[in-house]
Order: sequence, then structure tokens, then C-alpha cells
Amino acid sequence: MKASRITAVGVVIAAVLWIASGHLLPHDSAEGEAAVRPGEAKQQPAFRVSVMPALAAQHSPTLTLSGRTEADHKVTITARTGGTLTELRVKRGQHVEKDDIVAVLSDDARKAQLAQAEALVEQRRAELDAKRTLIQSGALPKLDMVNLESQYKAAEASLSAAKAELERSVVRAPWAGVITDVPAEVGGAAFSMAGKEIATLVALDPMLAVVEVSERKLAGVKVGETAAVKLITGQTVQGRVRYVSKSASATTRTYRVEVEMSNADGKIPDGITAEVVVSLQAVQAARVPRSALTISSAGDIGVRVADAQSKVQFVPVKIVEDLQDTMWLSGLQDGARVIVRGQDFVRDGQVVEAVDEPNATAAK
Repeated sequence: MKASRITAVGVVIAAVLWIASGHLLPHDSAEGEAAVRPGEAKQQPAFRVSVMPALAAQHSPTLTLSGRTEADHKVTITARTGGTLTELRVKRGQHVEKDDIVAVLSDDARKAQLAQAEALVEQRRAELDAKRTLIQSGALPKLDMVNLESQYKAAEASLSAAKAELERSVVRAPWAGVITDVPAEVGGAAFSMAGKEIATLVALDPMLAVVEVSERKLAGVKVGETAAVKLITGQTVQGRVRYVSKSASATTRTYRVEVEMSNADGKIPDGITAEVVVSLQAVQAARVPRSALTISSAGDIGVRVADAQSKVQFVPVKIVEDLQDTMWLSGLQDGARVIVRGQDFVRDGQVVEAVDEPNATAAK
């Protein structure tokens, strides 16, 4: 009886050990046979990207702005004295030279004043000559000589004033240009012509192209830089920046820039629309496709490059000029392999398979 119990207990223990052996002891299986041994791990192929060499060079970026033409000199010619307008010798569109007569005012009264002043000078000169000998001989006091000389000089001053007043009755052009407006009429404004507008004179050579530049772009515009001015008439004229304002407009917060152009033939009119392309100061930059530009996790603008070991690196850049299909960027080393395809699917430090971009003309 005892032996049977011992046998039964032994069978139970053996059964338990046999069942547990399937969980506790190692055993061969299909999965075990397929297990990867150390050193035999199958490597994933490197991610393939397209690269293009960055060719750094001195580049002069351009700044395109819209503006208008403006005459270098524009003046409203006014009468400097009173009287009636008796002659008007110009009309709109007429070209005049410096000191050409524009208009004439009535001068009868001024001629009479001039004749009177001339007569007074002759009288004072005769008095001075007649009494000079008497004064020198002592017959008259020397104080009389001083008084006579003062009277003579006063008469000469009156004569000069009368001549100047007569000259003011003739209105002349202050410089060469074109008459653009003639609001005055002959016979008008009797005795009240002083200060009244007679004509508007515009000097067309040189002509200016005036644009407004934002404060962000102002630093790149320098006096003396070349500019191409494309007029709405279809003309393209070369010019130079001659003035850059140092004070911003109170309303637009922009700065006035003037480009001077030669207009000897007068073909460029005043006040027409113009597109000004200013050549800015040259900087070291590289030209890459616009698609190469990306943003880092920190929000910086830049490109990703593959180094000599084909590891990915992010390089921050500054945009020098943004063109239609390409961009000029500063901050890239000459010859750097810029990733132009796949840059948004890799991370810094990742090893990639870098292949040359088939069409690499954009960086040339």
C-alpha cells in the first residue's frame, strides 16, 4: 500500500516536471532556427538623396521697386514786380534756354523813374565838381565836401534801384527747360502782378526716377550704384543712385531714393510710371534651387548638406536674392554638397546615400 502511494506520488511529480520542462527548458523551434545570431544582423540600405555642389561666387543682387519719373528741376515762374502783363512770349511745350524772355510787364512808370534817377545823378555830379575847387582852396568848409559826396552816392544808389526795377519788368527763364503750363494772360492783373504765376518751367535733363524703399532693404542701397529704369513707354534707361534719404516718410515709413538718368533728347517725360532695378553691393553667395531651402526644428532657415562621410548636416543661411526658380544664399562653403531632393526626410547625423542631381545647372 505504501509502495503504491509512493509510486503514484512519483508519477505525479514526473508529470509535473515534464509539463514544466516545456516552459522552463530551451527547445528548438521554427522561430529559434530563424533567430538572428549576433554579428549577422541584416542592415537597412541608406536613404538616397540628390545633392548638388554649391558654387560660391561674388554676386550683386538686385532690388526691384516701382516709382515714377520726376524732373530734376521744376519751378513756377512769377512776376517780381507789379504792373500789367503786356507780352507773353512762351506757350506750353515750348523749349527755352537760360535767360530767354518769358514775359514783359508794363514799364512806362519804371522808365520815368529811371530817367529821373539819371538826371539826379548828373545834377549831384555837377554840384560836386563845381564846389570841389572852392573847398580845396578853403573858400568853403570841408564838411560841405562830405555832404556833397554823400548826396552824389545816394543819387547813384537810386539810379541802380531804378535800373533793377526796370529789369524786373522783363521775366526771364532761370534755366533751360520746357514750359509745361502758362496760366497768365496778356493784360491781366494791372498793378498787382507781383507774385502772380506766369508759367511753369521743367528741366528735363537730367531726369529722375523716384522710388520709396522700406527700412529693411535700405541698407543695401548706396549712392553711386547702377540702376536700370524700365519705363511704362517700353524704354529701358541706365542710371545711377544719386540720393538716399536719411529720414523716413511719416506716413509710409519708407525712404526716398533718387536715380538720375540722362535725358538730353527730352524723350523721357515727367511723372510717368517706372520700374527701377537697383544693383546692390556684391556679396559672397551660392546659387541653389528654391526647393533646397528647408527649416530646422528650431525654426531656422537653411539647407541640409551631406559631408565627406555622407552624414547630414543642417547649415543656416541668409537669403541674398530670391529668383523665380533659384535662390542666392550666403553662409554656404564653396563646394558643399547641398541636398536638393529628400532633405525633408532625413535628420542631422544620419548617413545617407548621396547621388549627384542629374540636372545640376541651377547652381552654375
